Amino acid sequence: MNRKLIRTTLADVKARREIAHQRDQANGGMQRGGMPPPRGPQPSSIQVRKRQPPPSETHAEIYYYKKQIDAHTTMVLVLDDGEEIEGTIEWYDRGALKINRRSEPNLLVLKRHIKYIYKAEERGSQPVRVEETEPEAADFN
Repeated sequence: MNRKLIRTTLADVKARREIAHQRDQANGGMQRGGMPPPRGPQPSSIQVRKRQPPPSETHAEIYYYKKQIDAHTTMVLVLDDGEEIEGTIEWYDRGALKINRRSEPNLLVLKRHIKYIYKAEERGSQPVRVEETEPEAADFN
């Protein structure tokens, strides 16, 4: 079964509004039920939908953790005080990560103490600062 999407055009909406307005005038300005029209701002026949706010949870963090757990990717967690912890993420929840380390004890790290996380393989590709060299003296005589 094929279904066809039917959309009204702005011209159709304006025509319906005009027909309804003419009908109301022909009835002596009375609305349905014999009541006079209300005073003040009248709502238009077109309902204006308010824009919905974006979702508060995008699930991107959950997807990222799941991907790293499944791949057993070695991650580096940099804590607020600058300490770096290297290991694989075993599991996570809303407030913590469990990190498995090879030569050291496993840790449960609270997310609120983590400054940022990156993959250990990206450690070597950290940007290197280039020292500025003094330009050679030029003689402007």
